[in-house]
Amino acid sequence: MIQEIAQIDIRPGLEVEFEKGVAAAAPLFRRAKGCLGMRLLASIEKPRRYRLLVDWETVEDHNVGFRGSEDFKAWRALVGHCFDTPPEVEHVSEVLRGF
Repeated sequence: MIQEIAQIDIRPGLEVEFEKGVAAAAPLFRRAKGCLGMRLLASIEKPRRYRLLVDWETVEDHNVGFRGSEDFKAWRALVGHCFDTPPEVEHVSEVLRGF
């Protein structure tokens, strides 16, 4: 399993609209091949900054499968207008769990 971490900065005043858009997009992720789950986190210190965490079976499931799909276009249509800057996306794998 790998995790996609997307840091997303939202335009002022669109935080609630963005959160609703992510909620509406959950089924798009749920039906994507290799998607194992997702969470949206809001920054305490920077209220317009979010982190979208999506668990995937493989990087290809995200980069090729989902990003090349009509569901990705639908995702961006739901939330893309809220972005202040392009999201910063990276993939990570767990190397240590302490608890």
